[in-house]
Amino acid sequence: MPITHTQSSTRAFLLLVSLSYSHARSTLAAQRQRNPLPTIALLKPGIRGPCPSASLKTHAPELVRITRANAIQLGQSAASSSPISISGLSHLFRRGNPIQSGRRKFLRRASEGAADPPIRIGHGWDIHRMEENGLPLTIGGIEVPFEKGTVAHSDGDVLYHSLTDAILGAIGMPDIGQLFPDNDPRWKGAASHVFMSEAHRLMTERGYQIGNVDITLILQKPKVKDIKPAMAENIVKLLKTHPSRVNIKARTHENVDSVGEVRALACHAVVLLEKV
Repeated sequence: MPITHTQSSTRAFLLLVSLSYSHARSTLAAQRQRNPLPTIALLKPGIRGPCPSASLKTHAPELVRITRANAIQLGQSAASSSPISISGLSHLFRRGNPIQSGRRKFLRRASEGAADPPIRIGHGWDIHRMEENGLPLTIGGIEVPFEKGTVAHSDGDVLYHSLTDAILGAIGMPDIGQLFPDNDPRWKGAASHVFMSEAHRLMTERGYQIGNVDITLILQKPKVKDIKPAMAENIVKLLKTHPSRVNIKARTHENVDSVGEVRALACHAVVLLEKV
């Protein structure tokens, strides 16, 4: 029976693995005789630190990783018993190799606090129920006349809440629910610009300023087209930024789910912060 291309590739692959494995063992064994390494440190997936005193026999199969594509490309060499040169692998296991030292530097930076990046991105989302006996409907610091109001612990301003969360997330802080819990009587009925101002203070202390703000309001009713400029102006003042850096969009929910049935309203906020 003639040998197909697939069978040939499979045989080449198996032969290549066998030859490479044997060559790796013999090469490393020879190097270890010339320069004994009493302790070998390996970084293995799923292990947070080095594995001391690991033997070559146990971990040698992990030294050579060959894909099927490699075998097909190198099939001719494998078929002619030409082993791939694998030399100098022992340096991967020395304590002073770049992989090990890089890992130690990474862990040290993580514990000490790495340098802040030039930009940070945060995302915030909020949703509130709306009822006829709810609080006055406040969006972006603007009280909107409407037959329904929000159900919330504070004033239920979804725009300010989502934007506050976006800023906090960008600087790696806890969310608005942790900083201003809804079971704390101090925030009962509080105006949400207080939360925004605190987020801005924390952002400034961290050494950042607003790069840009992008808001997406999602509500079936009421229409907010005419009050978007006023909402944007409030954000500009609170975050001490330029009007060109604040954008507010609004869309309906196509009569779908609680938002589409005017039982709730929601908001997404994305913020980019720049290092000062």
